[in-house]
Amino acid sequence: MAVTGVQFQEFLAGLDFPVSREDLIRWCQENGGSTELLQLLRALPAEEFTSPTELATALNALA
Repeated sequence: MAVTGVQFQEFLAGLDFPVSREDLIRWCQENGGSTELLQLLRALPAEEFTSPTELATALNALA
């Protein structure tokens, strides 16, 4: 699954941190995120992410 940097930046626009995995999934669903991005978010560990960098690190660990 390849989500581009542009898709990731568009997804994060307007999102306030810290966020949980469930918050991210809900945000994705409510804001028309791609199925591919939704699958990535569901694969994240159930934890809170305090910054976009921390979230990006967790997503990169899934690749």
